[in-house]
Amino acid sequence: MVIACVGETLEQREAGSTMDVVAAQTKAIAEKITHWTNIVLAYEPVWAIGTGKVATPAQAQEVEFSFLDFRIGYSNEVEFHLSEYVSSEVASSTRIIYGGSVNAANCKELAAQPDVDGFLVGGASLKPEFVEIIKSATVKSSD
Repeated sequence: MVIACVGETLEQREAGSTMDVVAAQTKAIAEKITHWTNIVLAYEPVWAIGTGKVATPAQAQEVEFSFLDFRIGYSNEVEFHLSEYVSSEVASSTRIIYGGSVNAANCKELAAQPDVDGFLVGGASLKPEFVEIIKSATVKSSD
């Protein structure tokens, strides 16, 4: 498996260009991939890597939804749609995960977002709290 990460810098987020940045990064990846069965896409905002800052659940959902809007059969204002670059079959089967300072304190709320399929966990995977992050996967299954 390959986890291909996309995400914006703090300056890009503050400038309101998150969606454009993520779309361009994902399009560049899509242009190089022929077999999507071994690809997972991760939204990992650069400004959250190792900083202790994390995207709010709403921010994570916004970007994850921009990847996933094809799964529910309609488009929103976001210009990027994976199905446009590859196919609707690839779009519906590609896992989209969130990375960026995921920890025990924020994992349940992030996991509850409908379009977050999992996490890319960095430093927290080396701490005892990692068990709580793993357990957060049950948030969706218990709804």
